[in-house]
Amino acid sequence: MQPVGAVVPLKVDIAEKTFRSARGVSITALQDLSFEVRQGEFACLLGPSGCGKTTTLRILLGLDKDFSGSFQLPQGGSNRIAAVFQEPTLLPWRTVEQNVRLALPKSLRAKDLDGLFDTLGLAAMRSLYPAELSLGLARRAALARAFATEPAVLFLDEPFV
Repeated sequence: MQPVGAVVPLKVDIAEKTFRSARGVSITALQDLSFEVRQGEFACLLGPSGCGKTTTLRILLGLDKDFSGSFQLPQGGSNRIAAVFQEPTLLPWRTVEQNVRLALPKSLRAKDLDGLFDTLGLAAMRSLYPAELSLGLARRAALARAFATEPAVLFLDEPFV
């Protein structure tokens, strides 16, 4: 697998993200969050439960658009982004290999993934279904699915808990 880092960095400037409680009380989840991640860098958001790490990830993935501020995803090289969440979220009716290939555009689904499966220790598990895997192997399969797309940015939300 070739490195496919982006030329333009990930830039984040979230002024504020609030939620409304069931009682209508405004709860500030994020405030004045600003950072940049350049090509080849590894960044990690650390903090206690409830501090806004997953909320930040949801914003960057475009799953939450109700916030004040802006962000710019990397451009250049591969424009793809991939995410691996706390739970592996594999489709139970598909094998490990089918789950990984499903993430690829149709034109790339025949791509040689032998090296990827070997690197992640999944070569012998390709034909197994998620119910036949330990949680650790299922997480590796979810990582393989993300790596197969050769993303410019890979977002991880506690994938190794």
